[in-house]
Amino acid sequence: MTLPQQPAPQRAQTHRQTALAYWTVGPCQGELRSEDLPAPAQGEVLVRALYSGISRGTELVVHEAHVPPRIAKKMRAPHQTGDFPAPVKFGYLSVGVVEDGPEDWIGQSVFCLHPHQDRYVVPLTSLTRIPDGVPARRAVLTGIAEIALNALWEAGPRLGDRIAVVGAGLVGGMTAALLRSFPLERLQLVETDPGKRGFVESLGVEFVHPDDAQQDCDIVFHCSATDEGLARSLQLVGDEGEIIEMSWYGNRAVSLPLGEDFHARRLSIRASQVGVVARSRRHRRTSSERLELAVSLLRDPVFDAFLTGESQFEELPGVFDGLENGELDDLCHIIAYPKDRKA
Repeated sequence: MTLPQQPAPQRAQTHRQTALAYWTVGPCQGELRSEDLPAPAQGEVLVRALYSGISRGTELVVHEAHVPPRIAKKMRAPHQTGDFPAPVKFGYLSVGVVEDGPEDWIGQSVFCLHPHQDRYVVPLTSLTRIPDGVPARRAVLTGIAEIALNALWEAGPRLGDRIAVVGAGLVGGMTAALLRSFPLERLQLVETDPGKRGFVESLGVEFVHPDDAQQDCDIVFHCSATDEGLARSLQLVGDEGEIIEMSWYGNRAVSLPLGEDFHARRLSIRASQVGVVARSRRHRRTSSERLELAVSLLRDPVFDAFLTGESQFEELPGVFDGLENGELDDLCHIIAYPKDRKA
């Protein structure tokens, strides 16, 4: 996800504002830091954040300093500052309103793949307009819908397919929610935690314990980030079927019983990673077009079920601590930003 280097923009010499941003400063340590905020140059805008979302799986890998050094450069997020493991400013689910820039953008609600920060200056090309019918708070899920959309492009579900999604977390739930509209023979969301039954059923998807899941699937999307979930996926997919691996394990090793179903039934495990557009669409869709489609999918109020907790921006360091130690167990924890902080 590393962005190409671009020439430094020519900025007007005006009074510099300040911004407040969340930084991971060490393993399981984070803090809010003030930084100078330059005036927008030509082709740039100033965005005031309304909400950001915490993508729990990925952001805890960063928070806990589990990004493998070997792929640290590949796993950089757009507008990330600093390097893994720390200090680093990371995050990618931000929604705000344009306060300064081209006239036709002023007041526009936008989504941006930006870290947790109350104001930021970015190129216009980094923004995705939020369409009518998508509330700003729900729009933080745009980046998650993009991940699920890319995986569906990777897999190419067909009419009458039997599909299982293993893991009812944020990404697994989103993948299953998007699959609801496909003309499938069977769709099951496989999850060990009975406490997630209400969430899954609110999506209009069948909740199934791994022991009760039906086998002979055409495609299995694995999203649990556990050895057990991936091993069960190998059992659920049919002969010569495909598992789309959507979990990110960080630097944790994974153990699999490859001597069982994998070789005997000629199975395939294929990675899906949102840093590039899926191969089947790469020559006809840009990343910007993928984001525009993803945010348009969020008009359905069913997606509000993913927004299970909310805190104020100044509480963000404690929120990460709560997610790390298990005190908080939210799918997507929303961060709300103050409207009246002085620059």
